[in-house]
Amino acid sequence: MAAYVEITIEQGANLTSTVTVNDNQGDAVNLTTYSASSQLRKSYYSTSANTMTATITGNANGEITLSMTASNTALLTPGRYVYDLTIRNSVDNSVTRVVEGTAVVLPSVTR
Repeated sequence: MAAYVEITIEQGANLTSTVTVNDNQGDAVNLTTYSASSQLRKSYYSTSANTMTATITGNANGEITLSMTASNTALLTPGRYVYDLTIRNSVDNSVTRVVEGTAVVLPSVTR
């Protein structure tokens, strides 16, 4: 089961968040054969999505960094969104959702 994490995104600012993928025993998953992807949507049923860049930054220690540029977060409408982070194993093509939750986009004053 995916971990549930609420994140805050500041409109017009860079977003960087690091996630560590652990197995059921709490040990870091080796991500050498995996790729990662993440999307942000206004609701679970939205047909349009915003991509959060998911980069595996530590194969051996299960580390994935989620990011969005300031220009991308500036395009987000303030409010509540849903997101998730999945990993795909290139060996057996299995997909695992490791994190899911809500993202709150806070409005920017300076434009």
